[in-house]
Amino acid sequence: MHKFNSGGVEIAYQTAGEGPPVLLVHGFASNARVNWWDTGWVKTLTEAGRRVITFDHRGHGASEKLYDPSLYPAAEMAEDALRLLDHLEIAQADVMGYSMGARVSAFLAIAHPARVRRAVFAGLASRMISGVGGAEAIAAALEAPTRNDGLDINARAFRIFAEQTKSDLKALAACIRSSREKITVEELASLRVPVLVVAGEKDKVAGDVDTLVNAIPGAVGVTLPNRNHMNAVGDRGYKDAVLAFLA
Repeated sequence: MHKFNSGGVEIAYQTAGEGPPVLLVHGFASNARVNWWDTGWVKTLTEAGRRVITFDHRGHGASEKLYDPSLYPAAEMAEDALRLLDHLEIAQADVMGYSMGARVSAFLAIAHPARVRRAVFAGLASRMISGVGGAEAIAAALEAPTRNDGLDINARAFRIFAEQTKSDLKALAACIRSSREKITVEELASLRVPVLVVAGEKDKVAGDVDTLVNAIPGAVGVTLPNRNHMNAVGDRGYKDAVLAFLA
């Protein structure tokens, strides 16, 4: 694990393999290890001849923990990704994000299109536009003394996952209060990089694929049968679709 200074925030990252670079951007309450290494994504991409770059978002994994919600806008987290590319002297990379990571990847592609060759937005589809909601309930669940304190059932699931990933619950509470920024149809229409949208058929967090595909010029979409937000991440169909798209 390596670290670098991203605008005053210490960000942890790893690289693997050789070849054209692909930057992987993990989801909320996860980390690079859980999202990309443990699911076989790094192995899949390195075996396909790619140089893989993963990192832990601010407030997540081995990166610096911040407790001020104003430090977690998705657009600022996209700047962490950009600074990592700068740090590694990578002029352009393919970028794939899952869930919150898809939102961050979209902000990166909108703000810095020359740095993104192709983009994959996974685990977040129509709700990138309409919003996911529930941020305050999730923050309350993360800040509760225990996971059993009369929590909203959906928020409780985030608390359980955050505990499984051994996350800093207070840092995540600050993050969720700021990171679910909506992206407008007009902003998405400005995208000129090739985009693949992927989500599970039963993923209520992501929403439907077609709505997001229709908002992005030239985008293509894949809906994974019988998959939800949690079990779509390592899906073989997801991997096959991405390998074909990046090729």
